[in-house]
Amino acid sequence: MKKALIIIFTLLVCVAPALSRQKKQKYDVAAFLYPAYVYDDPRLLPLWQGGMGEWETVFTMQKRNPGHYWDRKPLWGYVNEADPSVMEMEIEQATSHGVNVFIFDWYWFDGRPFMETTLDNGFLQAGNRSKMKFYLMWANHDALINVWSPGLKGIGNNVIWQGKVNREEFEKICRRNIEKYFGLPEYYKIDGKPVFMIYDIPRLVAGLGGLEQAVDALKWFKEETVKAGFPGLELQITMWSINLNYSGIDGSKEEIPSNEFVHRLGFTSGTHYQFAHFLDMDRDYNEIVADAEKEWQWIENTYDFPYYPHVSIGWDNSPRTAESAVVKNNTPENFEAALRKAKAYADRHPDQAPLITINSWNEWTETSYLMPDNINGYGYLDAVKHVFVDE
Repeated sequence: MKKALIIIFTLLVCVAPALSRQKKQKYDVAAFLYPAYVYDDPRLLPLWQGGMGEWETVFTMQKRNPGHYWDRKPLWGYVNEADPSVMEMEIEQATSHGVNVFIFDWYWFDGRPFMETTLDNGFLQAGNRSKMKFYLMWANHDALINVWSPGLKGIGNNVIWQGKVNREEFEKICRRNIEKYFGLPEYYKIDGKPVFMIYDIPRLVAGLGGLEQAVDALKWFKEETVKAGFPGLELQITMWSINLNYSGIDGSKEEIPSNEFVHRLGFTSGTHYQFAHFLDMDRDYNEIVADAEKEWQWIENTYDFPYYPHVSIGWDNSPRTAESAVVKNNTPENFEAALRKAKAYADRHPDQAPLITINSWNEWTETSYLMPDNINGYGYLDAVKHVFVDE
């Protein structure tokens, strides 16, 4: 008996720490990742001729607007996120601070993928990629050249690429993502279903030719996902005003209640991308968060699918526009308090995935990012860690 107790004690001492280290994080904390901070994507050169992607908009801000208050600098430097060694560092920093999912903004323009190198060359080639999950948000909005490229400001809000696609192109996109990404062990799934988020519903419907055509296309997408061996598709809608105002979206002027419309299209969950989509951002952060909580409750009362709570860090797109609405008092401490509200919402909904979304990992030119800088250091990352790791 004594020998047996010694063996058990030895196992506990040796094995328990390892089991503790391997314990799965209780919450899925997902940060949107904007994949424009790369050096090796030739399709970005018409927008940022310096060859460093949208970092060019960041480090030329003072040159373009001398004396402007916006003067942010990344503590990690102007890194190439399509470099797997850089992405390994970012995965390590993200996961150690509690961010265990990246939601990649994913683009398809002019018949082919756009800004995919951060995912393909960076994340998927990182040696520690198994530490983290990812999924795609199809950013199917139009590309406006003087939004993405301030150096060309003044030539008009011209559309360089359209976000809408026809049925043939839609099927090409879906098949490619099913085959290339959905089956990867790192691809984020809910109940075995790959999560795929869509940003702009009016663009989707317009490209496919109308409401019923969009319903049929998304039904086909789900069926193809099942044919590929998955139990289904978790189709996630971006909750913002243009996607939730459905009067005449297909030209028929048909009035459809929001919940019915969402179900007709086949969406099975929703989250937000940015507070700026539905709230006045030119005020105190705590006021904004209070209104966001009210929005979460309205969604819960209006829709009968899971809503995953969203927290934005801030908003100030001065680097792109020179003038902007600016969130006030969005300190790391106030951001941490907002995360606690999102965590409490998730705890009140134990029947759904413990998913919380954050804008963002790296939206520097919208001033809503977790990455450390010269203003707040690691403050925002530490806020996530305090809520989701330390506790």
